Parts: sequence; structure tokens; C-alpha cells
Amino acid sequence: MLPLLTTLSVISSWYGPGFHGNTTANGERYNQNGLTAAHKTLPFGTRLKVCYNRCAVVRVNDRGPYAHGRSLDLSKGAADKIGLTGSGVGRVSITRLN
Repeated sequence: MLPLLTTLSVISSWYGPGFHGNTTANGERYNQNGLTAAHKTLPFGTRLKVCYNRCAVVRVNDRGPYAHGRSLDLSKGAADKIGLTGSGVGRVSITRLN
């Protein structure tokens, strides 16, 4: 578990068009334009500050990623906001806010 206000560096990717409108692990409809994330163990509703070229605050609402070596999957909207969509995968810093 990531303690409150602790910052870690992790590998992140993003997911979008193929999942838009599907049900997430917490029962919401996935909105690729939202500021959300998938994480394997953090509680749903956890807010994270995620930074790459820029920063955004996202909310965990799904489980994943399932690709080896990745710790976080961002919605396309979140990846756009931090500048990750071009590379697709990158090392980001995450800080748990709640």
C-alpha cells in the first residue's frame, strides 16, 4: 500500500478507445476522457497526483494494468494532461493524496 503523501516513481501506460463505455472494476462506465486510473491494489476512490511532463490528479476506479512491469494505467484524458500519450509508456511520479 502506498502511504499518504509518499511519492514513488513507477512505470505507467494509458488505455482508451477500446474500453470507452465499458464497465470498470468499481462498476462505473469508463470514460477515456476522464482523469482516472487503474491500479492493482489501491482502494477505489484513492486520489493520486501523477507527474510526467506535467501533473494531474486522478482517481482510481479500475484494476490493472496487466502488462508486466507496469504499476499504473491512466485514462487517455489523464495521459493527455500529463503528456504521456505520445510515448504511451513512461516513468511517472505518483503521490497518494487520500
